[in-house]
Amino acid sequence: MAMITIVVFQNANAQELQLTAKDSIVKSSWIAGLGYNFVDDSGNVFDGLFSFDDEWNAVAYPSRVSIGRYFGNGLGVEAIGTYNQYKVGKIIDGQVNTIQTNYYGIDTRLSYDLNKVIGETAWFDPYVGVGLGYTDANNQGRGTYNAVVGARFWFSDRLGLDFSSSGKWSIGDNATNHLQHAAGVVYQFDVEKGLSKKGKEKLARIEEIALEQQRVTDSTNAANKAAEEAKALAERLAREKEEARLLAAQTEREAEAKRKREAIEKEIADLGNVYFNLNSSFLTKEYKVLLDKLVIILEKNDTVALKITSHTDSRGSVKYNKWLSERRVNKTLEYLKTKGIDSARIQGEAFGEEQLVNECSDGTYCPETKHSVNRRSEFKVLSF
Repeated sequence: MAMITIVVFQNANAQELQLTAKDSIVKSSWIAGLGYNFVDDSGNVFDGLFSFDDEWNAVAYPSRVSIGRYFGNGLGVEAIGTYNQYKVGKIIDGQVNTIQTNYYGIDTRLSYDLNKVIGETAWFDPYVGVGLGYTDANNQGRGTYNAVVGARFWFSDRLGLDFSSSGKWSIGDNATNHLQHAAGVVYQFDVEKGLSKKGKEKLARIEEIALEQQRVTDSTNAANKAAEEAKALAERLAREKEEARLLAAQTEREAEAKRKREAIEKEIADLGNVYFNLNSSFLTKEYKVLLDKLVIILEKNDTVALKITSHTDSRGSVKYNKWLSERRVNKTLEYLKTKGIDSARIQGEAFGEEQLVNECSDGTYCPETKHSVNRRSEFKVLSF
């Protein structure tokens, strides 16, 4: 039961730690942007940083486009084009502007994703960067060194807002430095995603739980297999023991049956044979007494079946002796039947002079005593 509880607990942990969309972040992509730019070219940047009315220049329609490629190592390269107008009444280079002039900027920059430093998030993407550009402002063209700080806020994997502020320093002494701020919509495409740090930690935990669960499963399977093998071994040993017992019992039964059969065979053999007078099938009183004893043995052992064979001596023809032995066997069978022995338990066969017990065959002289032992009925146990 404890093992089952562990598995259930681990399954619950694995379910709680399932990876979701929040565990993945964009690793690399292309980003296109469209928005507004605001230029502060007052020459007094830090004193009037938020003097929107006096120092910030803007137009009422989208005035900034950008395209950039961002990589999994946090670096990104971007090209930006901007348009603006220096309005009459705004402070430009420390003076109140009296003529409206156009502003054009083309910039490139190399940026770095600060999530690599502060920790990855799926929705907040701060960055810093440096770059080079060319700006035509206040009727003066100049190359610029640029530095930028900004952040993107993502509503989804594709769409977000981008806010940034750039300092632009003139290359040479023929123009002033200025600030350019931007706000706009950005769209990501050709996105390649990967797990965030938190997602990687969650994945490692999931794999750890899965490994532990597999270990428990393997341990359970091994224990179950061992138990099954032990059960199978016990069953096999029990089966072998039972088979041995049955075999021993069968052997004992067979031995006992053999002993009984041998005892019966000996008891019948001890009775001796039924002997007949020359040329006779008549049962004398002496041999009727013998057959009565045989009946007693058969009654005590009602599963015993006998075969009775009758024989003659060699005197007389073969045909005659065959006929005479048939009469002798029939006389023996009929007597037993009159004593109540079922005919199914006794059968007979006549051999005439075919099975002599001594050398007294045709052409051989033998005294009567030797011929007499061949005139017989014998008893053989067929089944028990």
